[in-house]
Amino acid sequence: MAAIVFAGHAAAQTFDRRANIRPDGPPGEGRCNVEVVVDGVAEIEIRGDDAAMRNLGGQAPQWRRFDCTRPLPPDPGDFRFRGLEGRGKQQLIRDPRNGGTAVIRIEDPQPGAGRYIFELAWAGRGGPPERDFDRGRGDRDRDRDRADRDRDRDRDDFYRGREDYYRRDDWRQRFFQHVREDLEHVRSVTFPIGADQYRLARTLQELDELQDKLARHYYDERELNEVIESLDRVLRDNRLSGRNRDVLTEDLNRMREFREHHEEWWRR
Repeated sequence: MAAIVFAGHAAAQTFDRRANIRPDGPPGEGRCNVEVVVDGVAEIEIRGDDAAMRNLGGQAPQWRRFDCTRPLPPDPGDFRFRGLEGRGKQQLIRDPRNGGTAVIRIEDPQPGAGRYIFELAWAGRGGPPERDFDRGRGDRDRDRDRADRDRDRDRDDFYRGREDYYRRDDWRQRFFQHVREDLEHVRSVTFPIGADQYRLARTLQELDELQDKLARHYYDERELNEVIESLDRVLRDNRLSGRNRDVLTEDLNRMREFREHHEEWWRR
């Protein structure tokens, strides 16, 4: 009985996420790109710029990305849902034109966790315009300036936190997790769709596989080489700011150092 109760609580887990808003495109049009990892059944509920992912069965799902050009409006016109990647089933089970909330169910039937990417897109509104979409250019420009200042402050905090981490003596213990955080940061400031995002997603996928093996105390140099090659491809082909290029170059050099001295790093 206790096991049944525990399983019920586990299945009811909810994981919240706030969208990373990067304004783009004409007013009234928008899109959201979502990436999650599911091992079982999960539902993602999106309302505005908030999302909640519920575990309906299996292992706890994980957020990877929730990027929007603007919040999902309460009554979007010309709404479209599109599953972009995933080995199982992705289905829109609640249309946001009926209440303002989109709900997507993901069913992953195969053993182990699977990665899923889907897109929500809309153009115009089905109902009367809200105040946010009916303001003058001056208000929108001030909001855009404020959002730019907030993003700049967040980026400065990210770089300062990263510099503080690498000053510590124990920075090697969670090194690959910080590589992931660097990649997620670069991904958050990269245009949501296109080859640049694909190369970053590919690198993160390779890093997932490496971290899974390292967590089981299994060193696979072939897996590490694939991460190194993927990150090197990002540095060669992606459009990166000078600061972000420096960050990823440092990560690449440290991974090469790890490859040469991995036995010493693990003993620290």
